[in-house]
Amino acid sequence: MKIKEIYETMSYGPAPESAEEAIQFLDNHKRKFNLFINGKWVAPSSKEYFDSINPSTKEKLAQISEANEADVNKAVAAAKRALPEWANVGGHQRARYLYALARQIQKHSRLFAVLESLDNGKPIRETRDIDIPIVIRHFYHHAGWAQLRDTELKDYKELGVIGQIIPWNFPLMMLAWKIAPAIAMGNTIVLKPAESTSLTALLFAEICEQIGLPNGVVNIITGHGKTGATLVEHKDVNKIAFTGSTEVGKIIRRATAGTGKKLSLELGGKSPFIVFEDADLDSVVEGIVDAIWFNQGQVCCAGSRLLVQESIAEKLYKKIRTRMESLRIGNALDKSIDIGAIVDKSQLKVITDLVQLGVDEGSTLCQPSWACPKEGYFYPPTMFTDVSPSATIAQEEIFGPVLVAMSFRTHKEAVKLANNTRYGLACSVWTELRTSI
Repeated sequence: MKIKEIYETMSYGPAPESAEEAIQFLDNHKRKFNLFINGKWVAPSSKEYFDSINPSTKEKLAQISEANEADVNKAVAAAKRALPEWANVGGHQRARYLYALARQIQKHSRLFAVLESLDNGKPIRETRDIDIPIVIRHFYHHAGWAQLRDTELKDYKELGVIGQIIPWNFPLMMLAWKIAPAIAMGNTIVLKPAESTSLTALLFAEICEQIGLPNGVVNIITGHGKTGATLVEHKDVNKIAFTGSTEVGKIIRRATAGTGKKLSLELGGKSPFIVFEDADLDSVVEGIVDAIWFNQGQVCCAGSRLLVQESIAEKLYKKIRTRMESLRIGNALDKSIDIGAIVDKSQLKVITDLVQLGVDEGSTLCQPSWACPKEGYFYPPTMFTDVSPSATIAQEEIFGPVLVAMSFRTHKEAVKLANNTRYGLACSVWTELRTSI
């Protein structure tokens, strides 16, 4: 394209972020990662490894350990041994370690951001500007918690060994949300990252080594669902913290019932995005872009159900279709894209199958005219209109870049539609007036 054409079209060219530092990290480990147990890298007892794939290119990044029951036992035993000393060092000393973790993540923030994008497929702009800064703030914030534990929170007591299972949509951020408050209060950790996105958790383990975190305080074990199930069922685990699908959450609830284990679950969502006729529609469109196409729609609280007042529905749909045409999709390390890759082949199939079901059930499908790149696991931004509130796509969490639109006439009808879901995670209301709904 000539310079004059660029000025006339104002189109974006590729702006790739270098992956050199992340590749060096992988090569330093010879592209093969063991388990992090009791402050040491330990080969899995199973002697089995599985591949970590770059969803933007389908290329293999590394081999990840498959932890079995023996490995889980070792990790839990290490956390249990470390617990008394960690609880007794006091809040001030734990605050120093949390602060050190924050500083080291901040120091290596670019490496974490690039590695997250390589492993997950989300745009580098999101990992660099949103995910990693939030991770850093969490460790700083909970350093403050630890500092105040012995004075302001003196009635609180550590629970013990915490088993933590995190999802693949925000891998490092979910690690921070789970680990930072738990160790601030004197607990020790056995964490299992999602099998699709384990690399930043393993880099975090390296950071724990660098700051001299006492052995056994944080243990990172990798593997598939069976590894997580073994951790959930372990008798010496005092609490399970899980973020993921509703179905797996139900399994964990049944497995822990009657055991005395504490439990926290953050599960699925099908959140309403309510637009009234007096709303600023241009602002609404940009809100929708962030609500459903941020992180490829792989967000628990994504605004996946658009509820729009009937009088402005067609006008808003037209604006959304126009905006979809200008969205850019591509390699996660390209700083000029809006949408990256779906995390893996299996999730891409889930999205594709549910979209086809939406078409089969009679809803109207809208996708942009441009085609997705062929080299990775990509899916275009999608909108359904003419959707029945009882349709599968209106009730089931798709967990992809798929917006489901329905119209309403009155405020009461909007509320009924918004509440017509078994989920209850988030909601947004778009209006220029103060209104009681």
